Amino acid sequence: MSKQPGSSTAAEPDQPATERTVTPAGSPSDGTAGATPAGGRLAPAPGALVLAVLSLGWLAAMLWSTRAAITSAAAGVTALSLSAYALPGVITAALVAGAAVALAATNRLDRATLRFLVAVGAGLLVGLAAAVAVNLTYADNATTNTIAGTTAAAAIIGGAAAGARNARVVGAVGAATLGAQVFVVLFSRARDPLSDLFGAGDTQQSMLDAAKWVSRTESLLAGLIAGLVAYLYLAWARRRAERRDGAVAELRWPAYLVAGAGAGLLLLLTEVIIRVGGRGLLDLAAALSEADQVAQTALGTSRVDNGIWVLFVGALTALVLFGRTLGPRAVDDEDESGS
Repeated sequence: MSKQPGSSTAAEPDQPATERTVTPAGSPSDGTAGATPAGGRLAPAPGALVLAVLSLGWLAAMLWSTRAAITSAAAGVTALSLSAYALPGVITAALVAGAAVALAATNRLDRATLRFLVAVGAGLLVGLAAAVAVNLTYADNATTNTIAGTTAAAAIIGGAAAGARNARVVGAVGAATLGAQVFVVLFSRARDPLSDLFGAGDTQQSMLDAAKWVSRTESLLAGLIAGLVAYLYLAWARRRAERRDGAVAELRWPAYLVAGAGAGLLLLLTEVIIRVGGRGLLDLAAALSEADQVAQTALGTSRVDNGIWVLFVGALTALVLFGRTLGPRAVDDEDESGS
């Protein structure tokens, strides 16, 4: 097909590989009233402010529950173990909060450099606020400093990640991760009944086998929820953009893949942050006894496995749901006439 002036190929603006411009049926086709705003730029993420408020509330709840668990411990050794156990949940909440606040702050910005700088600044503010809250409300010790430092670092990293060009995908990842984390907390009430259902008995081997199956069930369901929430968010964003702008840069399958896998990616990123910034706390908890060392090793392996499960199940779920919305491939009249 020729790319001469006036041809359909020459008139098409450049589009990222993950998007294509869609004009609703019945709208003008002359490229004026139905054109994507600002030459095909991506639509902002809807509900960014609400997502930021919910994420900050979740981070505050995780910090409060961790403090309550630590202060209720009768002995310092128990408090140390509880701190190491609760740290992953706090770090994941900080990642989501930093990303969500940064998304709300940069949602309407178009310049890539400015967007990234504002996103990092927003994550920094969230991290500093969380660190100050931890230092003011927790006991003044090395454990507190570790929790405060890693929480601040996670919020900054989350804010930097939110500086990505595609705001809708960032919003979908944040919503999916938040939904998966809320489910994990609620699922904790069902772990004991499920352990009995999976054959946990009096022997240590039976309890380990049952715990493994409970963990896999949790990871599978969390991945399904993450993929479902990511898809629903992107579908809602597309419908809202179509109603407001008339035409929208529709996201293609790689965007749904990243959004569905995002919760698992953040869980794996959480593990990296813990093993770098929280290494001292984990080593102290593991040094308490031989049993604690085995427990910390098992927990680390379980967290990595959980992140991988959520990543693949979430990505597959989002892709399958997206694939069900695809219709038959449109054939251009020029291609039909040339065949």
